[in-house]
This record gives sequence, C-alpha cells and structure tokens, in this order.
Amino acid sequence: MSSRTNIDLVAVGLGYVGLPLARGAARAGLRVAGLDLSRPVVDGLNAGRSHVDDISDADVAAMLDHGFRATTEASVIASAKAVVICVPTPLTELGAPDLSAVNSAVAMVADHLRAGTLVVLESTTYPGTTDDVVRPALEAGGLRVGIDFHLAFSPERIDPGNPDFGLENTPKVVGGCTPECTKSARRLYEHFVGEVVEAKSPREAEMAKLLENTYRHVNIALVNEMAMFCREIGVDLWDAIRCASTKPFGFAPFYPGPGVGGHCIPIDPNYLSYKVRSLGIPFRFVELAQEINQRMPVHVVQRSVDLLNGRGKAMNGSRVLLLGVTYKPDISDQRETPATALVLELRRRGADVRYYDPKVATWGVAGTPVERVTDYLADAETADLTILLQPHSDIDVIKLADRADLLFDTRGKTLGHPRAVQL
Repeated sequence: MSSRTNIDLVAVGLGYVGLPLARGAARAGLRVAGLDLSRPVVDGLNAGRSHVDDISDADVAAMLDHGFRATTEASVIASAKAVVICVPTPLTELGAPDLSAVNSAVAMVADHLRAGTLVVLESTTYPGTTDDVVRPALEAGGLRVGIDFHLAFSPERIDPGNPDFGLENTPKVVGGCTPECTKSARRLYEHFVGEVVEAKSPREAEMAKLLENTYRHVNIALVNEMAMFCREIGVDLWDAIRCASTKPFGFAPFYPGPGVGGHCIPIDPNYLSYKVRSLGIPFRFVELAQEINQRMPVHVVQRSVDLLNGRGKAMNGSRVLLLGVTYKPDISDQRETPATALVLELRRRGADVRYYDPKVATWGVAGTPVERVTDYLADAETADLTILLQPHSDIDVIKLADRADLLFDTRGKTLGHPRAVQL
C-alpha cells in the first residue's frame, strides 16, 4: 500500500472526543489536522480558543505551535495517512440510532480516500456498523479494505472532567476488518496512547463500548431504584453503600442521583437494545434500567413536594433553587442533563425555578430561560427549597448546608449534616 501524504492524522469532528485526540497526536509529534463543519469551531481553534472543557486555550496554542490546523474543507482527507471519525451518534425522536453524522463523515472520507489510508471510526454505535455501513460506503469507489486501505473501529473512552484518566493513560481498544487493519490502527494509537488492546474484529470493539456503559447504566438504575424505597423502610442507603464498599471483592459502588446525563449512559445502551430488538429478542435489563433512570427527576420532584409539605408549603408558588445543571461536576457540558426534566416537572407543578452554576452563564429549558442567580448562598437562604444536583468544586456544600433554609442533597455530599436532607 502506498500513497502521497503530508498529514499523519485528520480528526473528523472536533468535539469532546476529536479535539483531545488531535491534542494527543500533536503532542506526540504527529502532523495533525482537524475537520469540522462548524465554522465558529474551526475559526475559534485556529485563533487559539477552545470550546471543550478539558482542553484549555493554552493547550490549543500548543497544538497550533506543533502545526495543528482546523478546517471545514474535506479535501484535507486526501493528504492524510490516517483519518479518525469522531462525530456524534445521538438518538432520533423515536429512540433509534441516528447515524446521519457518521454517514455524512464517511461520505466525505469516501470522496477523498486514497490508497494507503487508515480509517478509524470512534463514534459509538451498534455492533456491525463498521462492517455493514462504513465498509461498503468506502469500498464503493473501488478500493478494497485490507488491500488498498485499512479500516478499524476504536471506541472512544473520553471522560470529560476526569482528572486521573485521559486519552494517554486509558487503554485503547482497536478492532480491524482484517488482521492487517488491526495492526495499522495499533501503530497509529501507540504513538500517543500507553496501552493498545486488540479486539477480534470491529464488532467486538463496538460491543465493548456498549458493554462498558450498559454496565454502568444498569447498576446506577439498581441504586436509584433502591433510593426510591430505602427511605420508606427506614434504611440509609448511603451508609449501606459505604458498608458494602468495604468488601474487597465482588462489589463495585454505584451511587443514586437525580438521573443520568451526558452522551454515553443515557444514549449508548439504546444502540445495543436497538440491535437486540432488530433480532426480535427483548432486552429487558436495558429497557428497565432506562425506565428507572428516566423516572428519577420525577422522583426528586415528588420528594421535594413532600419536603415542602412538611413545612406547610405547596410546590405551586414556591421558589426552588437548583445548584449545578450540567450532567456531571466541574464541566460545562449539558448534554442529556437530568436538570432539564427536573425543571419541566417543577414548572408543571407551578414552582418558580432559578439556578446557579459556575459553568453555565445562561440556560433555558423548552425555549424558556431559567433565571440565574449570582450569590447561591444568599439565594439559598431565601429560597423555599434548594436542590443540589451537581456538586461543582466551586460550590461550598458545607456552607450551603449551613445557610440554606431547606437543602435537598441528591448527591450525598452533605452526609451527616443535620440541616441537609439526602436523596
């Protein structure tokens, strides 16, 4: 296989997956370009501005110093040794996999594919996508996988806001359409990832990603369901989890919360259940977990109603302060945040909802802005109810518990505090 190239890697999609990938490769000395259809994203990066939580402006400046450039021109693919597709894979309104961004990216790659190129799909999808969707589209031009170009799947494992594990020290799974495809993908990632794990094929690599997040999805649903009844039977679930966590084998702690968010846990298991349902087989575990986790915002609101009733107040007309409206702490990402469903339910019951989040300057739900407060401690003193959804490090939870008139802690960050109520 041979080709004329001057770029080692093109990352297609410069979001929470593609930009860290581009940074890692650039740090390792590879010649990197980024392709994104968003002109503001491309112009911002080329001007040294990051739009991703885990990538600072200084990181982007360093990338630019290493020769990185972002572009909206798909022709850059023709100059690349490797192309990695990192575009979103959301769900349709009916809950089915939406591969429109993947199909669009693959079409761009197909239009500019040269012999000798490695193509890797990192976008989370159902098993069989690389073989059954991507491969035929790329081979339609006459080039053959494993002979003229290489094709593999490598699931992204980016965890936004994780201070301990990033691209470089998280093992990278790769599964190629042929053994040579797998080796080619391994060689690429070994430039900037500490450990590369080979899967038997793209299907196993695709399934590995779905298995990881379905495992979390199901176990979070387990503790969420326990949270719904433990209070009724007089059990402190948080203490039970603490005690169970002392077992050195056979148990991994998961914790209840107001719901699940982000791109992975609420979305990825649906790709697996979609594939299973296409075979005519029910996938009850995933569907039940989805039902439980989606019910948590309503459960939080009902608990809130009970707390207010205990003070002789109705939810209708009460002022409710939400703290932290992103899907996890210390990031600005609001994808699939349970705070959205919470606001909808609170508004339906007549609450006056306000929020504080140091990561989110403006926020709206269903086209209606939610008022932002600037002094969360002062506002918690006057609000009828304060609900802690995400414990950003900028939020002093102990001072909050001391000063809030009524604090409902859905994250277990004020355990033992006499003025805080736990989920």
